[in-house]
Amino acid sequence: MSYDVFADWFSANNSLLLKATWQTLYMVAFSGIVGFLVGIPLGVILHTTKRGGLLESPRLNSVLGAIINIGRSVPFIVLMVAIIPLTKLLIGTFIGTTAAIVPLTIGAIPFVARLIEGALLEVPSGLVEAAQSMGATPLQIITKVLLPEALPTIINSVTITLVTLVSYSAMAGTVGGGGLGDVAIRYGFYRYDIIIMAVTIVMLIILVQIIQSVGDALVSKVDHR
Repeated sequence: MSYDVFADWFSANNSLLLKATWQTLYMVAFSGIVGFLVGIPLGVILHTTKRGGLLESPRLNSVLGAIINIGRSVPFIVLMVAIIPLTKLLIGTFIGTTAAIVPLTIGAIPFVARLIEGALLEVPSGLVEAAQSMGATPLQIITKVLLPEALPTIINSVTITLVTLVSYSAMAGTVGGGGLGDVAIRYGFYRYDIIIMAVTIVMLIILVQIIQSVGDALVSKVDHR
């Protein structure tokens, strides 16, 4: 394809691609924010309620862990279909960009919780014991020791989650969720338009690279180990 032909093609499709990119960013950002707001506290609870933890509660830990494991074990494409009644109850429809945020958020929460739990496990136990010996409360230890010390790994976990949500949002396009995945399916696959399929793939790759690069830069900035 010559440059002029490609320029004409892009001029005819740029509004479609820009809209789809915005929809993808909207889905990833909104579901990511809600997923972090819920998943990070759950990860902290998982870590602190385990045996020997700051707030040891094996029963709570087992129940919460089982629920999170169930959430993580359901493939995203199945999750989208399974919670259609919930999506319709919350949004009024199960089709569209806003509707796709519901399964994206529910899929992100258990994923984030386990990543945060793993991040907190990397904090040396000696730091926690030192804080306890100085009379720090569990809340103070969580906010002043655990979370700050685990911050580089937490940022890395956030990056991994956002990259995963980009791929999930593309899958949401298979059921009319909008975004770049929807464009790839409807205009690329169904219409046998290889160019638009390739362009959407490239745009998704670029988006993932930007997220990963920003995440890596933030990790390098806050990691003083």
